[in-house]
Amino acid sequence: MLQTVFSRALPRLSRLSVCHYSAAAIPAPSTQPEVHYNKLFINNQWQDATSGKTFPTINPATGEVICQVAEADEADVDKAVKAARNAFRLGSPWRRMDASHRGLLLTRLADAIERDSAYLAELETLDNGKPYAVSYTVDLPNVVKCLRYYAGWADKWEGKTIPIDGDYFCYTRHEPIGVCGQIIPVGHLIQQASGGSNLKKVTLELGGKSPNIILSDANMEDAVEQSHFALFFNQGQCCCAGSRTYVQADIYDEFVERSVERAKRRVVGNPFDLKTEQGPQVDQEQFNKILGYISSGKREGAKLMCGGGVAADRGYFIQPTVFGDVQDDMTIAREEIFGPVMQILKFKNLEEVVTRANDTKYGLAAAVFTKDIDKAHYVSNGLRAGTVWINCYDVFGAQAPFGGYKASGNGRELGEYGLDNYTEVKTVTIKVPQKNS
Repeated sequence: MLQTVFSRALPRLSRLSVCHYSAAAIPAPSTQPEVHYNKLFINNQWQDATSGKTFPTINPATGEVICQVAEADEADVDKAVKAARNAFRLGSPWRRMDASHRGLLLTRLADAIERDSAYLAELETLDNGKPYAVSYTVDLPNVVKCLRYYAGWADKWEGKTIPIDGDYFCYTRHEPIGVCGQIIPVGHLIQQASGGSNLKKVTLELGGKSPNIILSDANMEDAVEQSHFALFFNQGQCCCAGSRTYVQADIYDEFVERSVERAKRRVVGNPFDLKTEQGPQVDQEQFNKILGYISSGKREGAKLMCGGGVAADRGYFIQPTVFGDVQDDMTIAREEIFGPVMQILKFKNLEEVVTRANDTKYGLAAAVFTKDIDKAHYVSNGLRAGTVWINCYDVFGAQAPFGGYKASGNGRELGEYGLDNYTEVKTVTIKVPQKNS
């Protein structure tokens, strides 16, 4: 239905989900998986960059170079776009392919990924430091689920017949936009370049500073664990991380104490060790940026409860860090840290916390923990965010749309809503001859 022409990284075909796994069910990883492909994949062929340039990809656990990867530039993008447009031309084999067969091709891709899940998980962990257990039990299964979900949609994206006035038969078709490009980072720059020049259709999933609201009637043990997961999952490198934890005043002290205890128990280390909960940050730049935010928090008066430093002699490891007594105007409460730094803020009542939670340029996700269904609905209805979780966090499915309000992006990915971004609606109206009286 669409041609993805270029990406510096694999498109995020899936989202995170809460995962409880058994180490016994996970195959032992190779800590040095062989890298078979490091070139550009254009027109069904692996090839060097036109310029011959490469760049190093770094193992964040050691700081060592894994391999050199072909570095694409404008000439390579043009080549990929040309190949995709040729595949999409009117009358081409791809254009004439039955929708059901396109679905079959997606299913075959899902099967191949499932077959090689252990190897792909090893590469993921080697490249970005994510614990192998998470790569294998969360990332890869969700990629497979996502592909199979959309394989099912391939022959079901139907139009409508419309009873307009007069002697006409009117119907709609959902047709693919055509060649699409998917690029993971610098979304706001893409928006400026595309929207400001030639009205290209753009869908963006950007950053967040998501509020996680803990009411006094919440199950304390569950709220502490879920809030820990909401912030620290993937080393805190999650666009929808629960990075502003608002706790009602009468349970604040206990929640902070328990959260600090949980953070201190978090296992940081070799991402290939199945006992590891937290690996290194993705690169040196992010590592330095997070340490800078920690310094900012201390400088602006937040109370450092635990962590705050480097967690290993080499690699980009940072200690699980918790700040208490955080105020809304502090830098760590306003800007996206994208690291293992938890900020806990105190509030008194619902009206106050909803107002404070919405006082941000972002609006990607939010959560509320409570046993009171009326309070849950009140808070979820008031929050300006694309996703709101109640008594859970980071629960995703290929079937449910994901995206943000305000500066967190526009458009939606996943689910039926995600198809809207890649299709145009065509109206076809046919004159119906009438028999002469």
